[in-house]
Amino acid sequence: MTVDINQWIGLWPFAVLFIVVGVWGAYYFLAPSGWREWTGAGLVQAFIIALYAEMYGFPLTVYLLASLLPFEMPITESSGHLWSSLLGFGRLGAAVEAIVAWPLILFGMLLIVKGWVRIYFLGDELVTSGIYGTIRHPQYAGIFLLIGGQLVNWPTLPGIVLAPVIVWLYLGLAAREDRLLADRFGNAFEEYRSAVPRFVPRWKFFGSE
Repeated sequence: MTVDINQWIGLWPFAVLFIVVGVWGAYYFLAPSGWREWTGAGLVQAFIIALYAEMYGFPLTVYLLASLLPFEMPITESSGHLWSSLLGFGRLGAAVEAIVAWPLILFGMLLIVKGWVRIYFLGDELVTSGIYGTIRHPQYAGIFLLIGGQLVNWPTLPGIVLAPVIVWLYLGLAAREDRLLADRFGNAFEEYRSAVPRFVPRWKFFGSE
C-alpha cells in the first residue's frame, strides 16, 4: 500500500481555509458563554478540524482502514467518500452520498444561522417566533443535521467518535436550557413548551400552508 503525498500537498491550503472558517463559525454562531456551551462548541470545532484535516490534508481514516481491511482501497482524495469506497461504488456512490448529505448539511447550517439571528435581535426575551415557533432548539437541531450530513458525505474515525458525544452533550444542554427558561418565564414557557417540540417539527407543520 502506497500513498502519494504529493497529491495532497496542493489541497492543504483548502484544509487550513475551511478549518479556520468552520472553527470561527462554530464559535460565532453558537456563541458559548458558560463552560457547558464552551465544551459543546469545542467538540464541534474538533469535529470540523478532524473533517477538513482529512478531507484536504491527510486521509488518516482511509489509510488506517486500508491497512486493516482484507481488500485493496486506493489512498486517494476521492476515497475519503468512505461508504462508496468500502462498498466499491466509486464516483457514482460518492454522488449518491452528496445527494443525501448536502441537503442535511445546508438545512443544518440554515437552522443554526436562523436560530442565532432570532436570539441576537430579541435578546433576553422568550423567543417564540420565526424558527422558534417550529422547534425550541433550532441551533442544536442544526448541529445534529450538519454532523449527520458530514458523516454521510465524508466520515472520519475521529468524527464517528465525536458525533455521539456532541449529540449527548447538546441533548443535555437543551434540557438544561428548558429548565432555566421554565424557572424564568413560568407559565409562558410551559405553554410554549407544550405547543412547540424540542427538535423535530410536528407533522401538522409540514402539512400547513
